[in-house]
Amino acid sequence: MLHQIEASHFQPLVGATCALALPDGRELTVLVERVDLKPLSQMPGSRMPFAVAMTAPGGSDFVHGPCALDLPGPGRVEGLFVSRVPALGRDEHAAYFQVVFN
Repeated sequence: MLHQIEASHFQPLVGATCALALPDGRELTVLVERVDLKPLSQMPGSRMPFAVAMTAPGGSDFVHGPCALDLPGPGRVEGLFVSRVPALGRDEHAAYFQVVFN
């Protein structure tokens, strides 16, 4: 199913909070910050690569792993590999994550 997910599935969530289901069964409330298209990375005949940036305003001890998220359209998507990214000058009490699709 992951190969069918496109940036347009995440666009309606930009600016909204949603529940990210973590591998250990917990749910983490995240704000979907943006969806970045990566046209220079696109291979001929393949989908447009993109990255989804998310923030957990309250912080989290979660670092990375396969998660699930409910998306408009396809519904619950399992196996999204979510990675933590450094704060780099942002609020150090928040946790920042990304999901990359290529």
